Amino acid sequence: MTSAPAPFDIVIVGQAGRLQAEALLFAASLRASAPGFAGRLLVAEPQPGPCWNIDPRMTADFGAALRDLGAEIRPFESRHFGESYPHGNKIEALAALDPDAPFVFFDSDTLVTGDIGALRFEFDRPAASMRREDSWPVPRPGWPGAQAVWAALYRHFGLDLASSLDPTRADTDWQRYLYFNAGWFYGADPRGFGRRFTDWALRIRDDPPPELAQQSLDPWLDQVTLPLVIHAYGGGRPGPELDGLDGDVTCHYRSFPLLYAREPDRVVDLLERIAAPNRIKRLLKTHAPIHRMVYRGKGRDLRAMFDRSALPQPEREIRNRIRAAGLWMR
Repeated sequence: MTSAPAPFDIVIVGQAGRLQAEALLFAASLRASAPGFAGRLLVAEPQPGPCWNIDPRMTADFGAALRDLGAEIRPFESRHFGESYPHGNKIEALAALDPDAPFVFFDSDTLVTGDIGALRFEFDRPAASMRREDSWPVPRPGWPGAQAVWAALYRHFGLDLASSLDPTRADTDWQRYLYFNAGWFYGADPRGFGRRFTDWALRIRDDPPPELAQQSLDPWLDQVTLPLVIHAYGGGRPGPELDGLDGDVTCHYRSFPLLYAREPDRVVDLLERIAAPNRIKRLLKTHAPIHRMVYRGKGRDLRAMFDRSALPQPEREIRNRIRAAGLWMR
């Protein structure tokens, strides 16, 4: 008989503004879609400090609602990123977690749509989301090429580039190189993973190899660093056992207009169902995109503009059509 998967922690970030609303929806979707989940939902919350010009903490009402849904709030200090680079939250939040407790981090703009506890993660071999586009490095006049850029980064940290490559793809194919969307990733020890993620991100930001001279690291720093960290831990591309992530089990919707434009009916139906209870609705209505898209029905109007079987590519084409209709909100 096959044993049940061991429990693990799910980690998201919650902070004032958009992320507290998204965190509440994540928690509600976990409760609705995986009621038997045996692990913990940890909501990492940045605290006031010199890296923030505002108080980044969630309001008391949102914190209470998250706890009512079974979440545990984990405060953390922003030592290096904060307001100047909010994507750094996912890097520094790992310091607030328990050592040696297997974790899966999700961006807060994600919904759980299936039994996530049934997935079999190989925590000693970390991986991350493959739902990404050719966003980095960007070709520039006179640049050395993608292979030279990635090779320089691997040398910078004493890593072997060759063992990270997809040998079925050509040198000029961006998918040959280990590159992830940082919307989800996992590992066995959040403290160790977080220390390396932080240290290496700072080294790339503050002392990049010369091959990166023409490349922007804002907002790409987390996605540039993540494959290096994963490779250093002996990880790589996720296997088919995790196809449910960005599939039947989770949906990284990115924004509510994009959700209505491109996600399956079951995702839209789940969103509207978990947003309906009055105790949640009274909080979510304070977030303008949810108020307009979900409660005023503009999301359904937007949805009618797109054929999900023939969506424009790349994603910016979808965004442009939404903007042209005056329906883009973040």
